[in-house]
This record gives sequence, C-alpha cells and structure tokens, in this order.
Amino acid sequence: MLSRIASALVPAFGRLTVTADPGARSTTGSILVANHTSLADPAVVVAALRRHGIEPVILATAGLWRVPLLGPALRREGHIAVHRGTARAADSLDAAAVALASGRSVLLYGEGGLPARRDAGESAPGPFRSGLARLAAATGAPVVPVGQAGSRRLCSGSRTKQLAGVFTAPLRRPCLHVHIGSPLQLPAPVPEATDRAREAVTAAWRTAASAVGETCAAA
Repeated sequence: MLSRIASALVPAFGRLTVTADPGARSTTGSILVANHTSLADPAVVVAALRRHGIEPVILATAGLWRVPLLGPALRREGHIAVHRGTARAADSLDAAAVALASGRSVLLYGEGGLPARRDAGESAPGPFRSGLARLAAATGAPVVPVGQAGSRRLCSGSRTKQLAGVFTAPLRRPCLHVHIGSPLQLPAPVPEATDRAREAVTAAWRTAASAVGETCAAA
C-alpha cells in the first residue's frame, strides 16, 4: 500500500525520473542501499523502485511507528523499525535477515541518518555504518546500490523550511531522479565491504545528480 501511495503522490510534488544500469534487475532477496539526504527520500525512492517492480521492506527510524496512521501501516506491511542508539538496534538486522530469507527485498540507508546541514544542495553520501556489511555477510544477499538526488528540494532545512518546501512543491515541481545500480556481492571483511558499498552508492548518486541537472536545464 505504501508503495502505491508514494507512486501516486510523488509525481504531484515533483518531476520524478528513474534510470537503471544495464545489469540492474528486480532480484528478490536483495539488499537495496540508498543515500539519505532528506525526510522525503523514502517516498521518492519507493516510488521509483515500484516502477521497476520492486516493493521492498523498509528499515526506518522507530519514531515513524508512533505517527498516527503511518505507524499502523508500517507495522501491517512488515516494515522494520530501527531503534538507533539502544540495545534493540541490532534487532532490525535480524528482522531484515528474516525478510530476505522469505524472498523479500530490503531497503536501508547506509549512512543511518540525515546530514546535519541545512541547505538544499546535493552532496556525496557520508560515511556508512557497518550494519549493511554485517547483514550482507550474514545472509549472502546481493547488494543493489541506489542513488537519489533532488529530494532536498522537496524537504530540507529547519522544520519551518521543511513544511514550506512540501507545501510549495506542487507549484515548484522540483526535479527528482533515482538511479538503480547493478547488484554486487560485497567482500567478507566488514570495513572493506562498507567502503565498497559506499563507493557504489556514490556512483549511483552521481548519475542521479547529473540527471537532475540535465532535467532541470531542459525544463
């Protein structure tokens, strides 16, 4: 349901385009890892993935489960709450492994959080946490890098600016782009795997950022 809602709403707030590497494919039981830049990222990425027939289980901050209507929907569809900074943080990886074993794809954000900066510009993904590499090592699942650009033009900055961005987006119609990379198998050592995943997501982000620039220039 959330994928369908995102697919319906995102085009009303911005101009979403999607590309994929020639080797990219809708593989079940994959770990999709995307760069994280704004609160609008999940909707943008999920809407893009649905165009490729992918409706993943999402790992997201546990606070979303307390939001009326959204929380029950997340719970009902089997998405996974991440309790960052608590003893329960590792539980999300166990739940993700179960979802992968059942044939579902899992979407997570390698950086584990949003950047602190307030501007609406693009920047390369920050350092990745080790959870992605540990999940890939434990499950053997392929990792699909996903780069997204433009969502900070929907929602970034202070709370007031975020609300203003969302409310004015249907008039501004910012350019949004998601690029899906080819699946890769990460090496076993966690530090090396973490660096490799970040490199792949950064490459996908560069493609997305370039596409946003071209789309906006042509508009």
